[in-house]
Amino acid sequence: MKNGFTLIEMMIVMMAIALLFMLTIPNIAKTISVIETSGCKSQVSLVDTAILQYKLENNRFPSQLEDLVYAGFLKNEQRYCQNGKEITIENNQAIVR
Repeated sequence: MKNGFTLIEMMIVMMAIALLFMLTIPNIAKTISVIETSGCKSQVSLVDTAILQYKLENNRFPSQLEDLVYAGFLKNEQRYCQNGKEITIENNQAIVR
């Protein structure tokens, strides 16, 4: 008598593993979406803070994000969210476009 797994036993194990993957993939995608959303909100909050710092130092609000980058309050990379959307200034507040 030979020891080992039959083809049916191996297929059952493979089906169980595939089922586990199918159950976890939507959760991973949802988690990534939540991370991107909250990361973008944090980025907008950072730009709002930079706008207020600019106002305190220059006695006026910046007209565009380039003013904040030029003044050293933001880095050029901080003008965009992690999902690639650009942050702009409207009514002296940062918004995502």
